[in-house]
Amino acid sequence: MTLTRLLRPGASLIAAALLLSACATQAPRQSPGIPGVAERPAEAPGLTPQMAAAADTLTKMADLQDRLYKVAAPLLIQNAELCKGQARNLLGFTAKNRWSYPGEYNEAAHVAFGMDEHLQVTGVLAGSGAARAGLQVGDVLLSAGGKPLPVGKNALGEAGTIFARIIATQASLPMSIERRRVERDIAIPVTRACSFAIELGNADNINAYGDGNRVLVTRGMIGFTRNDDELAFVLARTMAHNLLNHPATQRNQATLASVIDNLRSITPDTSLLIGSGGIKAMPADADAAADRLATYLAVRAGYDATRAPAFWRRLADTYPPTVLNGYSANHPALAQRLAAIDKANGEIKAKRAAKKPLVP
Repeated sequence: MTLTRLLRPGASLIAAALLLSACATQAPRQSPGIPGVAERPAEAPGLTPQMAAAADTLTKMADLQDRLYKVAAPLLIQNAELCKGQARNLLGFTAKNRWSYPGEYNEAAHVAFGMDEHLQVTGVLAGSGAARAGLQVGDVLLSAGGKPLPVGKNALGEAGTIFARIIATQASLPMSIERRRVERDIAIPVTRACSFAIELGNADNINAYGDGNRVLVTRGMIGFTRNDDELAFVLARTMAHNLLNHPATQRNQATLASVIDNLRSITPDTSLLIGSGGIKAMPADADAAADRLATYLAVRAGYDATRAPAFWRRLADTYPPTVLNGYSANHPALAQRLAAIDKANGEIKAKRAAKKPLVP
């Protein structure tokens, strides 16, 4: 679940202070286990078959979320200038405790992975202030600004409030953490970045969704991409739609928000994806505008956008617009989109040769 959703309405500053997103189903995993804690023993005391299955689900989801964060990091940080009103000062990490997971997943996180009442770092955004400060997955958060951090069911929201108050007046967040039973003091500088929450969608349809504030990529789409460049194209396009305010102007925002809310749960209701799911296809001119902006976003983040046309052709050939609730069904104007990408790549090449800023 995103930090925005965990907090109450009006707490967007708190959410932005912590990071951008963290799927509530993401468990702290350390390959091949869970970040930051010991690998799950083969016969952990009290580990029932049901909890073992839940633990395996959390681990697989954590792997996918990790890949999303890795690819999204440069897109978010390197494009703060283009995100304008949708850029925020972020710390660059996510944290959870056992209460971040519902039902049997709560017990699985506790029994199988040793998560307890304390907040524990579950993700560090590459290139962020948290990464530069040396914060690591698995670090236990003890205090911030000299004050003990809360524990228990409401720890995440309460900690977010504390963090927000500190970075509202300071350029860095002083923290005490515990790593391998040793206490350490660190200071995390804020990072200017696009504030879109990056979500994992627990469904096998090949799609991605943006509701203006969030970017969700389904596990089916992640599996379809062959490399980080291709996943970056998907993330960049969805970011571009958000930046161009297309969810609102196309009157899709409420529907897309409902789809994202559903798909980011551990066990979404996939029956809601039958047919079009209520999502209207994006008009050709809007789609072309998103592709032009996405090309700049990808290149500024270090990805090779000249490979984008081949990816989008392969996607459309494999899953044409007739495949309902697939990406091509929501974005059918392939010819206009490819023309926009080619034009943008030409502009970028010329700007690089002239040593001009890469801005659309």
